[in-house]
Amino acid sequence: MNQNRRSFLKTSSAAAMAGVFFPAAATTAGVFSSPAKAGFRLVIMATNWGFNGSVDAFCAAAKKEGYDGIEVWWPAEAAQQKELFSALKKHDLQVGFLCGGYQPDFKEHFETFKRAINAAATNSLQQPVYINCHSGRDHFSYEENKAFIDATTALSAQTGITICHETHRSRMLFAAHVARQFIEKNPSLKLTLDISHWCNVHESMLGDQKETVARALERTAHIHARIGHPEGPQVNDPRAPEWEAVVKQHFDWWDVVAERKRKQGEIMTVLTEFGPPAYMPVLPYTQQPVADQWAINVHMMKILRNRYQ
Repeated sequence: MNQNRRSFLKTSSAAAMAGVFFPAAATTAGVFSSPAKAGFRLVIMATNWGFNGSVDAFCAAAKKEGYDGIEVWWPAEAAQQKELFSALKKHDLQVGFLCGGYQPDFKEHFETFKRAINAAATNSLQQPVYINCHSGRDHFSYEENKAFIDATTALSAQTGITICHETHRSRMLFAAHVARQFIEKNPSLKLTLDISHWCNVHESMLGDQKETVARALERTAHIHARIGHPEGPQVNDPRAPEWEAVVKQHFDWWDVVAERKRKQGEIMTVLTEFGPPAYMPVLPYTQQPVADQWAINVHMMKILRNRYQ
């Protein structure tokens, strides 16, 4: 068993070093109809999800790899805020903040949410490039969840900060057909597209909901670049050839957003968000991850930069 595991890890390592990836994702040839308009800029963010180390160490690692910034949860404590902003300044990184509530009760949840987004948007140390919201819950009513959109619309108008709502399981926009209702009824709604969740929720690559996906792509302000599949929100390793069709589909979706932002001369923000165990599949008994989370995210960052820069 140990020998088999060593062989598995050796093979996985070799695949990673070779940069296995289907060729269509690694080039911009034939992807875009025209050159990008002045003002277009690609900003790729790193996630600290799964990073074991200090904020300063995380920022140093992200900078070294070539990331433009980081996306992290808004820290509630003053000491944490000081540590974060010091590291951002030291390593010259941009920031996007995650905000959300967690309580099952709507009123408590909404108050937590409002405190977080207001603090993140109005802090005096560094304005975020965007705020990404884990908005509401899948079991809240439509009117309750709509309150999150109304709050962010007002705050965005007040501050000029892009505030978007993530297509995330257990949250307001957990499924494509549900998100469509919010899109149709709320013209100010901006999305963080993490379409990997919808692949999992609907157990498909959404081929039967193309119009709904198209509407979501029109509203996408920010992208979480994780590759999902019908049976899960994260493939074990996007470099593996067996995922070629699934990876290609995600890039086809992201290309639509990139095309629009290039034509309009807008900033395109993307987070590489492959997660750690147990989001990352693991081997039974040993709980060893089947691939290197950090290496995959860096690989995705390089592919995205080559394709969209």
